[in-house]
Amino acid sequence: MTLPYRGRFAPSPTGRLHFGSLVAALGSWLHARAAQGRWLVRIEDLDRDREVAGAAQDILATLAALGMSSDETVLLQSARQPVYAAALQRLAATDAAYRCWCSRADLAAVGGIHPARCVARPTARPPAWRLRVGKAAIGFDDRICGHCHQSLAADVGDFVIWRADGVCAYQLAVVVDDAAQGITEVVRGVDLLDSTPRQILLQRLLDLPTPRYAHLPLVLDAQGRKLSKHEAARPVVASDPLPALRAALGFLGQPIPAADHVGDLLAQAVRGFAADRITRPTEAAIAAARNASAQ
Repeated sequence: MTLPYRGRFAPSPTGRLHFGSLVAALGSWLHARAAQGRWLVRIEDLDRDREVAGAAQDILATLAALGMSSDETVLLQSARQPVYAAALQRLAATDAAYRCWCSRADLAAVGGIHPARCVARPTARPPAWRLRVGKAAIGFDDRICGHCHQSLAADVGDFVIWRADGVCAYQLAVVVDDAAQGITEVVRGVDLLDSTPRQILLQRLLDLPTPRYAHLPLVLDAQGRKLSKHEAARPVVASDPLPALRAALGFLGQPIPAADHVGDLLAQAVRGFAADRITRPTEAAIAAARNASAQ
């Protein structure tokens, strides 16, 4: 049985909505609307050190001005620590997760990838929690990028799912939230392509469903770097949304309707939407996205 389509957009409130984020939002919104599905917004606000005051409200207001509002109550990750802690406890109970005191400096000596055993001894400082990847090799078919495969031990190593500062890490939080919100398809930037095998492994260990995935080409600046809020990428102007929407449609390879109102433009964009028009990222673009996400 095919489940009703449920997609999502999950920005971090580290600044105003910029063009790269708009592409991700519009790409996920179009997929959902073309499938006559639901589109949800989740604010990934676990990293309080990087959060900009008022950014979450500004992002939501800008999305609304662009004609894209969440079909359900906006979920805030900052309110869900107990849910994430329960998932961590479940993983720890089966020895799939373990405490780790390794620092980045410790791991630099082994190529930056955490091996099956810690390279640092326990200390007085709080530990992080890592997931054991063992010999896991994960493959999946991406709707845009095609077949992807990753050997977690060789390419990633045991990875952090709970930070030493007591906050749930991205990989675990997104898996728990996608399941809780019933997400059936994740449409996001290709900079997160390498995260997908880790998330699929977590889904399997937690007996959670695995959604379908589609990773959009990434908007890069003139130097080949990912547009990001902390690098002062130009924000989308909510008071004049049509130019940004037209540019985002063009970037996604979609026809650009000759409409003068947001509602009309989006309605025509949905009718004309074809996922196969979205350009498949080249290996070089994926590598650039990988480097951008690591910075």
